[in-house]
Amino acid sequence: MAQLFFKYGAMNSGKSIEIIKVAHNYEEQGKSVLLFTSGLDDRDKVGSISSRIGFKRKAIPIFRETDIFQIVRDYKPRPHCVLVDEAQFLTRAHVLQLAKIVDECRIPVMGFGLKNDFRNELFEGSKYLLLYADKIEEMKTICWFCERKATMNLRIDSNGKPVYTGDQIQIGGNESYYPVCRHCYSHPPI
Repeated sequence: MAQLFFKYGAMNSGKSIEIIKVAHNYEEQGKSVLLFTSGLDDRDKVGSISSRIGFKRKAIPIFRETDIFQIVRDYKPRPHCVLVDEAQFLTRAHVLQLAKIVDECRIPVMGFGLKNDFRNELFEGSKYLLLYADKIEEMKTICWFCERKATMNLRIDSNGKPVYTGDQIQIGGNESYYPVCRHCYSHPPI
């Protein structure tokens, strides 16, 4: 039975490496997958899923106007699974399209992304995935500063100082964000 999965975690929890691993496992068995990622993420290049440990995969970039359902429905051969990286950047319409892929095409969909931003507000895509997903799984990592589980993302400026206000979306990696626990979010030792 096809289902919509949302696998979320703080920065550095292994989301991108997991999506690459899942794609590999399907393809190793001769099953096709369709990989998507946000068109906003240009750290490597648009349309690329990149893990911090160096693995990369090409993916279809998703922009605001992208109709994911139509792409999947028209794709030949029919994919066995749809995988979406940076799912926090999806719109409500995109999440409803993913649910439609599951319900009408009977294709499993796995979305991977952050749950909350650096202000501890839900991203639009995450909010609707939390509402519509059949299965939700947390991917865990440890706090940058201590041994607790990281549940938040601390944005830092170019001087390494915490930032708690500003635009929700600022693409970046370890130079801009640290995965942190609740305590270290409020009392960062920097």
